[in-house]
Amino acid sequence: MLVKQKTFNTLYKMKIAPNTHVALTYQLMVDGELVDQATVERPLEFLYDAGFLLPAFEKNIKDLEAGQNFEFKLDAANGYGEVMPEALVELPKTVFMVDGKIEDGMLEAGNTIPMMDNQGHQMMGQVKEVKPESVMMDFNHSLAGKELHFTGKVEEVREATDVDRAKYMGMGCGGCGCGEDHGGCDDCEGSCS
Repeated sequence: MLVKQKTFNTLYKMKIAPNTHVALTYQLMVDGELVDQATVERPLEFLYDAGFLLPAFEKNIKDLEAGQNFEFKLDAANGYGEVMPEALVELPKTVFMVDGKIEDGMLEAGNTIPMMDNQGHQMMGQVKEVKPESVMMDFNHSLAGKELHFTGKVEEVREATDVDRAKYMGMGCGGCGCGEDHGGCDDCEGSCS
């Protein structure tokens, strides 16, 4: 039986398609710099076509098999969108107070702070400028307006199990696609990965 199964796996390689579990390694380069990667030790694992990755990313890996390499670029429109001037918002410093105080070191240019909008949606904002009574925040994705250059290799493709579906569907994060500092999907502001 083991010989038959091994022969079957050698003759038939599953392609990336809906309802498959995929593991891959990749490097994401932006403006010639490495900004994210998934390694053999920590691959990106996901359910294909479940809304966890950028649609254009999934389109570029569709029908690939384990062992195949890939390389493609996504323009800003197919990545994290263009920079939107309306995502630059000036907020009063009181918004950042907890128990009447602002945490030391929080309001420094370049810091990224998790926040919530009026509807309770979580989003990440970057401190752009600190003024005496207010803070300029940028709610654009950090890769907005950038061309994304992916290179990588498909490590595994197999039929998704009920365990896979339960694991990934319970993540509560949708469409990030190769987010920064991830092991899959850490940026829930509207894309990932």
